[in-house]
Amino acid sequence: MTTGGRLAAILASGGFCVTGEVVPPRSGDGRGVTEQARALVGYVDAANVTDNPIASAHMSPLAGVRFVAAAGVEATVQLTCRDRNRLALTADLMGAWALGARNVLCLNGDPLKIGDHPDAAVVNDLSVLELVSLAKRMREQGTTLSGAEITDPPRYLIAVADMPLADPYDPRRLEVKLDAGADVVMTQIAYDIEALIAWAALMRERGVFERAKVIVGVVPLRSAKAARYMHQHLPGVRVPASMIDDLERAGDDAEEVGIGHTIDVVQGIRAIDGVAGVHVMGMGHDDAIARVVEGAGLFPRPTGVSSASDQSASDGSRSSMGV
Repeated sequence: MTTGGRLAAILASGGFCVTGEVVPPRSGDGRGVTEQARALVGYVDAANVTDNPIASAHMSPLAGVRFVAAAGVEATVQLTCRDRNRLALTADLMGAWALGARNVLCLNGDPLKIGDHPDAAVVNDLSVLELVSLAKRMREQGTTLSGAEITDPPRYLIAVADMPLADPYDPRRLEVKLDAGADVVMTQIAYDIEALIAWAALMRERGVFERAKVIVGVVPLRSAKAARYMHQHLPGVRVPASMIDDLERAGDDAEEVGIGHTIDVVQGIRAIDGVAGVHVMGMGHDDAIARVVEGAGLFPRPTGVSSASDQSASDGSRSSMGV
């Protein structure tokens, strides 16, 4: 049985992957998604399609998957337990696969109190661990939680999130996700390479790198203000004071200095034994992703890499989407 698509094949081959992110807009027009995805073509191996980020209403991630796949980028669908019961999660896992997603990132979802619908009902019918188990069950047993058989079941590469630089850090929170069946770990944004090296040593000691592929998140630095905000307000994110000081001193050249620092961070991540890739999030500045990927020596991306399931499914999706 073949799992996933291009990203799974690159990781299985031992390659160092690059993934990106697409944020569906507050819109009924898919052109914005298409533009984001096209900017990533050739620079990433897959792109996460976010699911109501910051607990705010956006276009459905499944609709986003359709436009991302049509643009020629492998889609990773994000699904939160916050907004769906088990029936909806099962339906969306099947639907996203049919639309071209080959990877799924299972998430709790941001707390509703920070979003634009603070009075919405929290669902959480399934926990993240149960969502991971569901995706694995569908892939390996071909059945839903009710035991119903699935025709042509989705065969996702299953990812979960982690905060390696959280203080305190409890490795058992990640390990139970791996026990549930996760294949990949996608981390919170990380700039502190020394702290990340220490975390990786702990993961190596506990056998995590043997159980899952780890992809570390970064956002291209563009200003001292943005760096300071991430350091102060994003859980588990540390931006070294030396980087913030450099950005402050750079003035009008802050973006150039920030891109340089981000390239150094990516190269540092790449040098950590056991880390399998980097997840570069542009936060609305896709040109910065291209500059970082090129500057870190990760461009061009491997070509001709696909799995058997990816090829057969993409043939079908091209005919259904008219691409």
